[in-house]
Amino acid sequence: MDPADGLLDHPYDVYRRLRETAPVHRIAGPDGTPAWLVTRYDDVRAALADPRLSLDKRHATAGTYKGFSLPPALDANLLNMDPPDHTRVRRLVGRAFTTRRVEQLRTPIRRTADRLLDALGPHGTADLIAAYAAPLPITVICDLLGIPGQHRLDFRIWTDTLVAPAPDAGPEAAKEAVVAMLGYFTRLLADKRSEPADDLLSDLIAVREEGDRLSEDELMSLAFLILFAGYENTVQLIGNAVLALLQHPEQLAALRKDLTRLPAAVQEFLRYEGPALLAIRRFPVADMTIGGVTVPAGETVWVSPSAADRDPARFPDPDRLDLTRDASGHLALGHGIHYCLGAPLARAETEIAVAALLERFPELALADDDPRWRRSLRARGLVELPVTYTKRHHEECEE
Repeated sequence: MDPADGLLDHPYDVYRRLRETAPVHRIAGPDGTPAWLVTRYDDVRAALADPRLSLDKRHATAGTYKGFSLPPALDANLLNMDPPDHTRVRRLVGRAFTTRRVEQLRTPIRRTADRLLDALGPHGTADLIAAYAAPLPITVICDLLGIPGQHRLDFRIWTDTLVAPAPDAGPEAAKEAVVAMLGYFTRLLADKRSEPADDLLSDLIAVREEGDRLSEDELMSLAFLILFAGYENTVQLIGNAVLALLQHPEQLAALRKDLTRLPAAVQEFLRYEGPALLAIRRFPVADMTIGGVTVPAGETVWVSPSAADRDPARFPDPDRLDLTRDASGHLALGHGIHYCLGAPLARAETEIAVAALLERFPELALADDDPRWRRSLRARGLVELPVTYTKRHHEECEE
């Protein structure tokens, strides 16, 4: 049996076998085409920063890679670029996507979290993905971009369709979602040009440096990427973090006693159960050796941060959740020039979401001991997270 069989159902068991027996292994990729899967920490970290591994699909051998079929207006994004284009676009985006802006968002993020928890009532049963982990980041990212509230459910549906479509979704579903998003962004950017506002899209339209500015396709593609990644990664992060805590009551109890440990805890959540089983695909620009294996130019390479972050050579006892662990150096949000642009925002949202939940509900428990995972190698997250909960007694009395 191929040691990569069962990757969707038991990823960490499969990754353990691969690290031990075939750390650079030939597999069928998510689109069914052949690819190389890299699983050891040192190899993954080196590959993520190696300029010989291109993100530009033009370096793929003809007929080998399919992936998303996006129109040019959505495809000119950072996940398809190498330097010097990547350097230029990231520099321009970085001027609008600052740490200061993220810090300013902390108060509205907490306000949104509290509003969503208010809607749950003082006690009961709920699906935390549908009621909390999904609406929180879509609200935050749409507020950041300046997307009106009435369209936010549409974006949740479109992104879910692209990353983890329903089993009965036909092949046209993804195309329809892409067409709908493209049409919406075209209209929205036109509105922002005519009436700029205090939001990231207006800033991206206006940003320039030494006469340089984003092209129309780059602007549209960045809006798509920021929305797509900002929503998807954070949904998985929040849901996976809460599940990990509820499955490890001793860790949950320790964190409740000292919520100042949350920033470090989020790093361990990322290491333990990151938001994706695979990083974005890469293509060697020339024949190269990875982990002792020769990979021909143009063939698809998938590196796995999730496998790397469970490598005992880097993190002792890696299958144990340990919120006291120094998890710095994890690769869940990337490494090198393609490190996740929205990492500070994703971490802040997860910290705030978990803190608000634990402060509100002292009696929080799984309502299903075997929650379902999404059938996706790109999005390591839950279909649903059924929980039971009870609000703090003094809050009930105040009401």
